[in-house]
Amino acid sequence: MGIRITGTGLFHPEDVITNEELVESLNAYVEQYNSANADKIAAGELEARRGSSAEFIEKASGVKRRYVSEKTGLLDPNRLRPHLKERADDEISLQAEWGVIAAKQAMENAGVTAEDIDVVILACSNMQRAYPAVAIEIQTALGIQGYAYDMNVACSAATFGLKQAYDAIKSGARRVLLVNVEITSAHNDFRSRDSHFIFGDVATASIIEDTDSKTGFEIVDTQLFTQFSNNIRNNFGFLNLSENADIDDKRFRQDGRKVFKEVCPLVAKMITAQLEKNAIAPADVKRFWLHQANASMNELILKLVVGKAAAEADPALVPIILDEFANTSSAGVIIALHRTAHEVNDGEYGVLCSFGAGYSVGCILVQKHVV
Repeated sequence: MGIRITGTGLFHPEDVITNEELVESLNAYVEQYNSANADKIAAGELEARRGSSAEFIEKASGVKRRYVSEKTGLLDPNRLRPHLKERADDEISLQAEWGVIAAKQAMENAGVTAEDIDVVILACSNMQRAYPAVAIEIQTALGIQGYAYDMNVACSAATFGLKQAYDAIKSGARRVLLVNVEITSAHNDFRSRDSHFIFGDVATASIIEDTDSKTGFEIVDTQLFTQFSNNIRNNFGFLNLSENADIDDKRFRQDGRKVFKEVCPLVAKMITAQLEKNAIAPADVKRFWLHQANASMNELILKLVVGKAAAEADPALVPIILDEFANTSSAGVIIALHRTAHEVNDGEYGVLCSFGAGYSVGCILVQKHVV
């Protein structure tokens, strides 16, 4: 027997925003802002906002487009926020709705029903509310017994969630449904040249179970690591209601250069150590499913792990989906697995590795088994 990921699911909204559309919106906002504040900018009281280009975005990140929950509000230079209608308490929440769609697909792919699942975990960066847990809402909508809970380890939430699923099964649970719903467009700052292009909206789900009779990816080893850093931060929280605070720091912000410099070697070191611990050569890993934040980060991490020559010889070692989806926070590694699982053959190894705010890094070593 082995604890395996036996099914995955993916949902994304219909609305798509290209880099060109996003840039047109940002540049219109920048022109309005700089014109309205020309005197203060000239006096040095305010910094002028900067526009961008589609070419800059793709070169800086590898992102070409993204799916979003609602695009008209995001592209309105006078709003730059999605139009998301608040639902009544007796209606299913948007996050739960998406989670249920992805979960049903994962359950179908794994050949399981609600009666087969004991635990539901919603692991993501962006919770729609503080409580009751959205995971419990998803659990109830699907008709699952047992227990459910929300957890947040930012962009590492999926790999940390896989570890929690693994431990739950070790403790007696039959199967775990792991859901990652990231409605990132509601917390992103679309006024910022440095971050307006980064994120997209999506939902993924995975079934984890102890089995030797189903095709899947056996979890061979897990490694988690955290180290506090302010280089990626969002200060939105319940204490904000007690303050008359500006919203600027209540949205995503980061020092991208520091993150790149500090996180890439950390991630490469963790992956290398995990492979050495399990006596597996980097050349024997068929796919590295890395967090989909930045194409250059993944390229560097791969070179540090497998060597420059090997990385350049086979770029498929690290599947890239961020060109289509952008950064989908925790869900990115699951999308990459979902899209390319068929490329891994029986007995071959893969590594799921996510990293993000915290800092947090999760590495899950898996081996494909075909029944």
